[in-house]
Amino acid sequence: MTSAPVTPAPEAPALSEAQRIIDTFVAPSKTFTDIRRSPAWWGPFLVTIITTLIFVYSVDTKVGFRKVTEHQIEQSPRATQQMEQLSRADRENAVAGRTKFTRGFSYGYWIFILLWNLLIAAILYGTFKFALNAEGTFWQTFAVVMYAGLALSVRGLLAVVMLFAGLDPDSFNMQNPAPSNPGYFLSPTGSPFLYSFASSIDIFMIWTLVLTALGISIISNKTKFSTALIVVFGWYAVFVLTIAGITAAFA
Repeated sequence: MTSAPVTPAPEAPALSEAQRIIDTFVAPSKTFTDIRRSPAWWGPFLVTIITTLIFVYSVDTKVGFRKVTEHQIEQSPRATQQMEQLSRADRENAVAGRTKFTRGFSYGYWIFILLWNLLIAAILYGTFKFALNAEGTFWQTFAVVMYAGLALSVRGLLAVVMLFAGLDPDSFNMQNPAPSNPGYFLSPTGSPFLYSFASSIDIFMIWTLVLTALGISIISNKTKFSTALIVVFGWYAVFVLTIAGITAAFA
């Protein structure tokens, strides 16, 4: 008797960039599985550029970068003290210069996001590749980071909705624009360390971290989701404590 031939399981059809972006929110496993086929990342990067520019333009028109800059100075005792030591003319020039820089940096912030995600991908790739002997390439890891970061774009769009819904410009904080974390309800001048730490416990950031861990566990094959969660959240904890410490030291 001869055994029946084994029919291989059909491969999942390739996804378009639009499908991968949508599935990141509704069926993330499909997106990250497709990254094993193609580590393309231009789709989420384009979405990031668009949503970032929408957010910055909304801040520019509804709040104004002059007010954003003044708010940033008020939140920093050191900056406030420096401004008080200047003459009125010098203070005006200093605020105008800061406003110009803040506005230009904000409109080009998508470049910083790209570079930051490259750094995060390098750290995660090195950790999983050399410490855990996981599979997956650097560009697959980078694609995972880019797609997972789409969750943070939702926070920016939520802030845009709040601005156009009538949010008081005087209460707007560009660094923490939406009530998605405990820090939003705290004063930055009270305890800079506590404010920075509380701001890091953000719903959309947690969503991003979970998506990142899921994506890495899928592209690496050998890595369990629980292990990926520990590594991703562990690195985030290091980053949060470092930034909180620096913020408290230079407030």
